[in-house]
Order: sequence, then structure tokens, then C-alpha cells
Amino acid sequence: MKHLSHLASDPAATRGREFLADENLQRGPRSVFQRDRDRIVHSIAFRRLRHKTQVFVAPDGDHYRVRLTHSLEVAQVARTIARTLGLDEDLTEAQSLAHDIGHPPFGHAGEKALDDALFTRGGWDHNAQTLRTLMRLESPYIEHPGLNLTWESLEGLAKHNGPVADPDPALAALDEAYPLALGDWPSLEAQIAAISDDIAYDNHDIDDGLRAGFLEMDQLLALDFVADRWRAIERRFPHASVELRQRELVRSQIGWMVNDVLEETRRRCAGIDCVADVRAAGRQLVGFSDEVAAQERALKSFMYETVYYHPEQQAAARTAKGVIEVLYEAYAADPSLMAEGWRDVPAEAAARARHIADFIAGMTDRYAIDAYRRITGISPEGLQNV
Repeated sequence: MKHLSHLASDPAATRGREFLADENLQRGPRSVFQRDRDRIVHSIAFRRLRHKTQVFVAPDGDHYRVRLTHSLEVAQVARTIARTLGLDEDLTEAQSLAHDIGHPPFGHAGEKALDDALFTRGGWDHNAQTLRTLMRLESPYIEHPGLNLTWESLEGLAKHNGPVADPDPALAALDEAYPLALGDWPSLEAQIAAISDDIAYDNHDIDDGLRAGFLEMDQLLALDFVADRWRAIERRFPHASVELRQRELVRSQIGWMVNDVLEETRRRCAGIDCVADVRAAGRQLVGFSDEVAAQERALKSFMYETVYYHPEQQAAARTAKGVIEVLYEAYAADPSLMAEGWRDVPAEAAARARHIADFIAGMTDRYAIDAYRRITGISPEGLQNV
């Protein structure tokens, strides 16, 4: 089984870091990509992911996934793929762990509220906010702002969904300060982190959807490729409980997708000679085969219909969006309501709006709810258990 090690990002050949202050600082026998990963793991922004919504807003139970556990699961899938292909696991893991750091409280409901608030100023995007957090807002070091990650880590996070043709103002400003070649495809390691994100949430959201009662097995088995796998599990484990067979199904789905990505990636990389050629390829090299890609799209569509757009989910999302809208309007009217260290707002309107959005985006779900209670004197209905 041929590895693609000649296409691995080489930490010794890094394009460096934005700030040179710590270039010669070495704490232990770590590569620059290992240091990136460790900086992310030790950051406050990463720790806050444990109290940020993944799919279910204010879930009634401790077993549902949150942004932190999702990021750890993405990293596990991504490391497996990177190791098998002979690519750099540390760079892959760093990007997997950091890819959701820019998400606001309440997941996509919070993102929609901030995007609406900044609509006339270029909008708001969680991928751009990830870069903004890592490059400017999360600043534990004396000599420079941000975590000062390597160019390779930053470019992969900026292009988590592929090349960026029209960056929003936040990303454009960062790219101007430290150009990230936004029009090129990122490294294979970054592409692995991106597809591992899809693999993880496609399948783990099935698990959470079943647990929440938003999804029934009979509905899921309407998808032929899932039904085939389920019947094979029933034949193999006829005496196992339904719950255990459901968990086996999720594992089986993940393995099926990972194996397909490995085979398809090797096929696409045939004839690619070096890392520079990966970026210049003009197409995604890490991906599903056409058949599995179609099935994965069908699964996503099914999950939107049955889980993400479930009436209870939609109701919670509307409430959560309202919380963020109230917070933004309150802080815009009276910045003294923000936490200490955030009250000195820029005078220019666009910078002021971005500053308020930065503060809100960094909140956990429970912090946002507490802030809402302090401002309004009431608790948002249905979100009290966060």
C-alpha cells in the first residue's frame, strides 16, 4: 500500500510565522507543527468549545456532542487518514482541533444573528473568525498578538472549505497583513481535516439524532446504502440490543467513508510530484469517490430534513438567535455592558461592529444566556438548562 510521504508538508520547510519574536525559541523536541497543535490545545479559545453548541441547543442530557468533543472526534478521524497516507499528523491534528474555534454560541443560530448584524459591513463568517481569533484575539504571549501559528496551519484553516475567492473584511484584513494564498488549494493535511469534519458530523449527528428522538431507525433505513450496512450488522450480531447495533452502524459508516477517502485520494494524487503541485492542482485531491460523494450528499440532505430542521431544533434556534440579537443591540447602545477589557470600543463604525461581534463570538452558550439575563432580567425560554 503506497504512502504519499513525498506530498507531506515538511515542518523543516515551513514558510514560517507572521511574527519572528519566537522563531529561535525551542521548548522541547517538537516540530513547528507540533508546537502549533500544542498552542491550540492550551488556548482559552479551545477550552471554551466545551460549552458551545454543536447541533443541539440546550440538550437535555450529558451525552450529546459539543464543539469540543466534535473537534476531538474530527482529529481522531483525520490522524488516521494522515497516518495511513504518510502525511504530517501534527499539522493535520492542529487544523482539526482548531477548525471550529471561530464558532459563536448556539452554533449556526448564533452565526446567522452575527451575520445579520454585520450585513452592511461585509457580514460575519465563522471560518474567518477562527483566523481572527488565532491571529489577533487569543493573545497569551508578551511579544506578539495571537498564537503566531505557522503559515501552513493558518492557510489550511482559512481554506477549510477550499480556496477563497471573495474573503469577508475580517479575513481580507488578515490576508493583507500576512498573505495566505487564498486562491490556491491548501495542503493535503488541511484537506484531510476538512473531509474528516464531514465524516465526523455526518455520522455522529446520527447518533445524537437517535438519542434525542428526532430521528427513528425506520427513517434512516430509507437510505439504501445505510439499510445495507444495517442488515449486515443484524446478521452479524442478531442478539445485540438495538442501541448497540446503532452504535455499530455509526462506526461502520465512518470506516466505510474513511476507506473510500483513502482509495480515492491515492487515485487523485497519482502524478502529483510535490507539495507545491498539491496547491497548484486546481482541484481537491482529498475526497470521496463519485459514488460515495453522492451517498454522502444524500445523507446530509436527509439529516437536514429530519434532524437539523426538526421543529424542536428550529424553535430552540429561533430563541438562541434572539438572544444574540438582544446582546448585540445592547452592547452597541451601551458598551459599558460588555466585560472589562472590551468596553473601550473603536470609534469607527465598522471596527466598532466587528469589536462587538468579537466579544459575542467568544462567548460560550451559558455565558451568553447569563449576559442575556443580566440585561433583560428574564431567562430565554427553553435555554435555561445550558
